[in-house]
Amino acid sequence: MTYYNYIISLSLAATILCSCDNSNGKADGYGNFEATEITVSAENNGKLIQFEVNEGDQLIKDQFLGYIDTIPLALKREQLFVSKEVISSKSKGVLSQINVLNAKLKTANTNKSRSENLFKDNAGTQKQLDDVQGEIEVLHNQIRSVEIQNAPVVNELKSIDIQLKQIDDQIQKSKIINPINGTVLTKYSEPGEITSFGRPLYKIADLGSMQLRVYISENQLANINIGQDVTIKIDDADTMKSYKGKISWIASVAEFTPKIIQTKEERVALVYAVKVDVTNDGSLKIGMPAELWLNNSNTY
Repeated sequence: MTYYNYIISLSLAATILCSCDNSNGKADGYGNFEATEITVSAENNGKLIQFEVNEGDQLIKDQFLGYIDTIPLALKREQLFVSKEVISSKSKGVLSQINVLNAKLKTANTNKSRSENLFKDNAGTQKQLDDVQGEIEVLHNQIRSVEIQNAPVVNELKSIDIQLKQIDDQIQKSKIINPINGTVLTKYSEPGEITSFGRPLYKIADLGSMQLRVYISENQLANINIGQDVTIKIDDADTMKSYKGKISWIASVAEFTPKIIQTKEERVALVYAVKVDVTNDGSLKIGMPAELWLNNSNTY
């Protein structure tokens, strides 16, 4: 009787262990590692004078890598400065006329005040007051006329200032500045080549944190959540190497459009994409295959 009870106890324990491991020794998902890749392109046209980049280089954000020839832009900038000086010299003559007229206007306003006081004291006539007022109106009209004549010159100076800002912006964009911390994956251009706006120079990605894209079945969807901790495994010699991962994204729709009418068996074939963030210790590479193990499915 004791032997019989022992056998039953072993059978019950085996059943419990089997029910606690619903993966049957298989991973819950399979996929490949990927990273956010950025292609850095030229922002100006010209000869690539300096470009200190090699594949595999570790770059930091805002690092200066080289520049595109800026001599044509610098010459155009100098030409605009000369044009601005010539136009400004013309404008100075007009401004001097306005200054003379403003001085006369100030004197006329003083005379007007005196005439008004004399008229109040019956020491002056209405004609004297009218003459001063007429002189003031004439000066105002002359100033407006000169300002109208000077308007094209002022607008031309404003136009040159805008062109100078555009040249300065193009010169700044001739510098090649690295946008993020990361590793150079591919180099597309070499120093001495003629490049153009939008032409790729190199590709970079931050490999410090990788993303594993895996696909899970519809039946597994209820068992995962964003922010959930999972285990990631990769091949390592004769065993598997494990990493800690965290689910960062779950697709809201299936990868394949379902039919209008589906059987129960067909619905199982639908899969959903999932992204898992994994800290890279240097062993993980883009495109490397890996396995997803849900922590609540491979341990009791």
